Amino acid sequence: MKHLILIGGGGHCKSVIDVAESAGYTILGILDKPELVGTRVLDYKVIGVDDDIPQYVDKAEFVITVGQIKSSTLRHKLAQLVQNVGGKLATIIASDAYVSKYATIGEGTVVMHKAFVNAGACVGSNCIINTLANIEHDVKIGDFCHVSTGTMVNGECDVGNNCFIGSQSVLSNCITINDDIIVGAGSFVRKSIKVKGLYSGNPAILKIKEK
Repeated sequence: MKHLILIGGGGHCKSVIDVAESAGYTILGILDKPELVGTRVLDYKVIGVDDDIPQYVDKAEFVITVGQIKSSTLRHKLAQLVQNVGGKLATIIASDAYVSKYATIGEGTVVMHKAFVNAGACVGSNCIINTLANIEHDVKIGDFCHVSTGTMVNGECDVGNNCFIGSQSVLSNCITINDDIIVGAGSFVRKSIKVKGLYSGNPAILKIKEK
């Protein structure tokens, strides 16, 4: 039996609970803020805080269940806390997701319900591949990315680290998106993106440049 500790008890945690249960994990509990200890998220109790991570290193694997839209900073911090004490970050794939045997998925990444990861794709560590997302053949997704619900990343795209690709977006074939890019929901990205910032629309254009 695979044992799991969840770090972060918000809305994204609820989605990951459902995925982890489907993948056969036994969830031992959730770590969150001190004032939330003793409360519950769905069927699971908040059993401690981030400083308690070392207590569970020999008992369970970990997964970061804090969401990611504007920034991956907190997810980075929490993953580092786990790694600093020798903890293992779980790779969790929903029972009804499809991941090709010719694809690779990094540690700490969660592939959610009915997502599709095709042959030759490489997804980095600590990513969220959300419900109904489609990662096509030979796509590269960097670390700490969130590919949101219903998004289509077409063949041979290269997405950098710390990116957020909003729900129902489409990335055209063979384009590159550099690190720290946010793509708004429903956007169509037709060309490569190099400048950091928020992009949206059809075609997606720069709306807010990162300072």
